[in-house]
Amino acid sequence: MNWLSQIVSIALFNLRTIPERKGAAISAAFGIAGVVGVLVGVLAIAEGFRRVMSVSGTPDLAIVLRSGADSEMTSGLSRDEVRLITDAPGIARTALGAVASAEMFVIIDLPKRSTGTPANVPLRGVDLAAFDVRGNITMVQGRRFEPGKNEIVVGTGAAREFGGLDLGKDLRVGQNVWTVVGIFSANGAVAESEVWADGAVLRQAYHRGENFQSVYARLGSPAAFEEFKDALTTNPQLKVKVSRLSEFYAEQSTMITQFITTLGVFIAALMALGALFGALNTMYSAVAARTREIATLRALGFGSAPLIISVLSESIALALVGGAFGAAVSYMVFNGFTATTMNFQTFSQVTFAFAVTPRLLMQAIIWAAALGLLGGIFPAIRAACLPIAQGLRES
Repeated sequence: MNWLSQIVSIALFNLRTIPERKGAAISAAFGIAGVVGVLVGVLAIAEGFRRVMSVSGTPDLAIVLRSGADSEMTSGLSRDEVRLITDAPGIARTALGAVASAEMFVIIDLPKRSTGTPANVPLRGVDLAAFDVRGNITMVQGRRFEPGKNEIVVGTGAAREFGGLDLGKDLRVGQNVWTVVGIFSANGAVAESEVWADGAVLRQAYHRGENFQSVYARLGSPAAFEEFKDALTTNPQLKVKVSRLSEFYAEQSTMITQFITTLGVFIAALMALGALFGALNTMYSAVAARTREIATLRALGFGSAPLIISVLSESIALALVGGAFGAAVSYMVFNGFTATTMNFQTFSQVTFAFAVTPRLLMQAIIWAAALGLLGGIFPAIRAACLPIAQGLRES
């Protein structure tokens, strides 16, 4: 108990005297706040992109591609193959037939609204059943396209980020002119980054005949996936790859999220190095200014361990204050901020919102505490190891 009371007494005294060293303390805290802010901001990009992809598919949705294809861009399916897929067991069915959509996926160039620079935007040819297959499509403006017409509907993300996609506007793509008749939301899913048109009209415009790139299907239940997959992969007439849509999009997001996370940690680590030196300088200065005080405490019987812990508590307290400030600013600035990035699997733009999650904030606070610990450990050891006689002679 005597040891514990020594720690509490010295630690409280150290914390109360921080205002006397406010210049150095504020500098160290702001350095750590900068590290936390950058770390949270960059990781919020990866988290936001991952969230867009993760909400894009429920367990009862499946996608079928040609075997060996890693994206829709590299896939190809014929009309006969599509018929075999939609006839497979496990697919949900209505009076209109299988709840499935054979789709075409192409890339078009559109200018970004913010900069005017060209960007790759996905243009998807779908069946009308696509709206029922996805299940999360809601028209927020206008209406759905009519079959057989050069009409398109646009995701809210695409309409916000790219020029030429305003409701009622005509969009020229190659030799064809398309009219924007509706804008839809998809509950934050990746479909909001896309432009949709009638598949039959789009295939004719691109001279694709009866060729498709994927089939999206809603299953009777999540448990029907294995039956559906086995029926297709064991059919000798087909060479296809069957995935749950949620797993497919999770795989699509892996490359970009790993890249952004690695880049963010690298940048934050470089900044952390600078902040660490700032914390070290602050704590060494604090110890140097209190050399006689520390020596007096040791002469009075205070142990080395309480002195070390008291100096560390001051360093960690400064780091946590800076970390909390940096995390709060990052949340206010970055959370919900909308942007676009490249999906490397399809080389098309995906719109998303930065996501500053509680998990990211907790990681940031842990980083701050670690910096405080590292910044205080060596000055604390120096304070505890300083000879008492030498310390008492310090002016």
